Amino acid sequence: MNTKRRTVQIPKTSLKVKRSKAGLGLFATTNITPGSYVEYIGNIISNEKANSMVGARYLFEINSRWTIDGSPRYNVARYVNHSCLPNCESVQTGKKVYIKAIKKIPAGEELTYDYGKEYFDEFIQSIGCICKKCTK
Repeated sequence: MNTKRRTVQIPKTSLKVKRSKAGLGLFATTNITPGSYVEYIGNIISNEKANSMVGARYLFEINSRWTIDGSPRYNVARYVNHSCLPNCESVQTGKKVYIKAIKKIPAGEELTYDYGKEYFDEFIQSIGCICKKCTK
């Protein structure tokens, strides 16, 4: 992963899936430093196949031909919820996607990133955003 800060993969023992306002979320069990990341993993499928999967929510398009189907439960990054004021960002390197901390995340805090306009418009806008920024 090509970034300016030192990067290190977040150990699975430092993450826990549990209930959040948006359903299930991914939470830090230890302090997470900026630059730390969790990889978004799953089968790489064609965009044609991805577009035929009506209502699928764990698809991460990586280019004009390929998408990661992140639906398997072993993909803990799928539990990182949307926020309009996120503490992580998505970083793509080739056919790999990482969810990288952009600020210090204290133990107990949920990991979040901005899903982007297209996802927001299709899935979130109609029901209303429930991130911390939008529900204050």
